[in-house]
Amino acid sequence: MPPRRSLTKERVLRAAIEVADRGGVEAMTMRRVAQHLGVEAMSLYHHVPNKDAILDGVVDAVFAAIELPGPEDGDWRDAIRARASSARAVLSRHSWALGLLDSRRNPGPATLRHHDAVLGVFRRAGFTLPMAVHAVSLIDSYIGGYVLQESSLPASDDLAKVADDILENLPRDEFPYLAEVISGHAMRPGYDHTSEFAFGLELILDGLEARRK
Repeated sequence: MPPRRSLTKERVLRAAIEVADRGGVEAMTMRRVAQHLGVEAMSLYHHVPNKDAILDGVVDAVFAAIELPGPEDGDWRDAIRARASSARAVLSRHSWALGLLDSRRNPGPATLRHHDAVLGVFRRAGFTLPMAVHAVSLIDSYIGGYVLQESSLPASDDLAKVADDILENLPRDEFPYLAEVISGHAMRPGYDHTSEFAFGLELILDGLEARRK
């Protein structure tokens, strides 16, 4: 039988994320995390003093997983597109984190590095300080809202069937525009609802570009 791996703070936080991925943030208790690791809850306290420390740590781990633009990145729109796409992918895997990202009072190094890097993109591109703050707030609200909406949608493979079922029972005379969207857009071959994210992001970037100087 192989020896049990020793506990570290990183292992505890990784286990906490795995617990939350399965059961949501409410499931992220010291007891559940310990069970996931196959240890007694008391052993966790050698690495994290309490649940707040776990929450601070997992938030920092989520921010660390998001791709960040570097100071050498050229076009600000390309940099923000890449960061937004990465943030959406990470938060889609950990949608439970949406309500935690801006709630912690002890931000970790990855969190601070993340916010500083994103603000830096806008400031180097010539945005005033207030507009840079507006831009970050707007884009982060869009990403979070999209991920939250996307997490409640049926799986991609089921979308066509769901749309077909709705259309079959939909009084077209009473809801002509809904019927038009389903039959003329959502049910067309090749339609991918995930493309809406890129379209909406481009509208935001266009609006920010118009107010950049």
